[in-house]
Amino acid sequence: MKAQIIAGKYGELVARQKSGEELELGEILVSDGEEGKILLQVYDLAYGSQISQQNLELISGMQMEENTDLQFLEPNLRNYKIAMLKNLITIKKQGTKTGAITSKSLPKFFSEVREIKKEDLDFLTKPKDSLFTGNLRSGTKDLEIPVYLPGKSVFSHHILITGTTGKGKSVLMSNLIWDATGKDYCAMLVLDPHDEYFGRNKIGLKDHPQGVIYYSSKNIPTGQRTLKINIEAIKPEHISFMNFSSPQSQAMNSYYKKYKNKWIEAVILEKPLTVDFNEATVAVVKRKLMNLLDLDFDGERVYCEGLFDIKAGETTINDICSELEKSKTVIIDTSNFSGQTELLIGSLVSSEALRRYKNYKVKGQLEEKPVISIILEEAPRVLGKEVLERGSNVFSTIAREGRKFKVGLVAITQLPSLIPRVILANMNTKIILGTEMASERQAIIESASQDLSSDGRSIASLDKGEAIVSSNFGRFAMPLTIPFFDEEVLKSKTFGTPKNNNFLSVKKQITENKKEKISHVFSGVELN
Repeated sequence: MKAQIIAGKYGELVARQKSGEELELGEILVSDGEEGKILLQVYDLAYGSQISQQNLELISGMQMEENTDLQFLEPNLRNYKIAMLKNLITIKKQGTKTGAITSKSLPKFFSEVREIKKEDLDFLTKPKDSLFTGNLRSGTKDLEIPVYLPGKSVFSHHILITGTTGKGKSVLMSNLIWDATGKDYCAMLVLDPHDEYFGRNKIGLKDHPQGVIYYSSKNIPTGQRTLKINIEAIKPEHISFMNFSSPQSQAMNSYYKKYKNKWIEAVILEKPLTVDFNEATVAVVKRKLMNLLDLDFDGERVYCEGLFDIKAGETTINDICSELEKSKTVIIDTSNFSGQTELLIGSLVSSEALRRYKNYKVKGQLEEKPVISIILEEAPRVLGKEVLERGSNVFSTIAREGRKFKVGLVAITQLPSLIPRVILANMNTKIILGTEMASERQAIIESASQDLSSDGRSIASLDKGEAIVSSNFGRFAMPLTIPFFDEEVLKSKTFGTPKNNNFLSVKKQITENKKEKISHVFSGVELN
């Protein structure tokens, strides 16, 4: 017994904490009844006392100022802590089985609440197309109970991952990609602006037993792909996320209509159009395209100096989409490019993938295809209110209707308030990490799948590696502990038993990684 319910109403129960016990924000408790049990969660804590506030202040003053050793009469009875609880779910007894349903009733008055046990959570089963999100957490205690969601539905209906810097977004994303890689029901397209997921010189997705496909423009690892894209694959719609004025967009569309796949060369060479545009408008379009695509012009010919090429890379986009259709994980290293170039790459692949899947739906072949999930860092760059006011782009189109065609987004951001509510509402799974800013917490709470109106303090108090998952496909808003990614890799069957030399080398590398992280904090201290 940890507490006893003494007052309150549905969603706002008041419980008195038992002397000698400790309750924490986010802790899950159980109230047992004759017909089953109700899971409750602590969302606020306060002090309670049978002594008036005036007398408490007097006693405190005498203790501090006069050094008087006053003792409370029956201190365990007169002074205590109060916990505010909300209903999570009711587990009904059905013969020899139990069934979890939405909680619609109150526990008995004066009923005792106890600490949750593993056997209380038997209803958390593993679905067929499982996606491991983390271990269930009660307060700060890891219950070591894995939480799985139906990955096929979760990925197709979009995921929002939000939290401030340093709270564990990258580790969480690495875990999700690791778990989804190699499963037939989904494919992952990872736009990696920091080159952190593949793991060139550390533990990463390159160590996955099923392998991943990695594209980069520099120092290509053995067996991986060189990233080159032919400029003829680009259409005006692919760069709609950029800040082009209406006349500039019309000029690009006119060039594309007349010169088709050669329209970019036509803009740079300033070839004639049937419709006249202001010279300044065409000049701005030319300058922006040359800067975006890293092109050069000597007065007669167009030269390519970077990722985009006139001759090479004709099949790159089709190759990536074909790999995605085979349920592969494709990581594109965009760390060497500007943010706009990264988004252009993502726009090219996403547009082609969505086009293909629309055709498959028309032909009745979509059901046999895997869900394609596109991982997008700093999502407000293409899903923000200001961007969408200038017009839609392929990412906003996927956010609104991609679930119909089995194409989903994993949007990662620190600032969900910049994303319109209509887009947030379409993100049916939200993984919430520590967020201190009230405006950002409010944006998440208002668009969550479950009622999180009382969880503002819990969200603000989430530590590194702690999260809350609110999903249309979860039974309740589940508090999670995010496992350390390197240790999850070490546990996998990839490295076999500890006798395996590969296992030992990975373990040594993990140790070195931890020492390196610790040394940033304890600079100059010798580590044992």
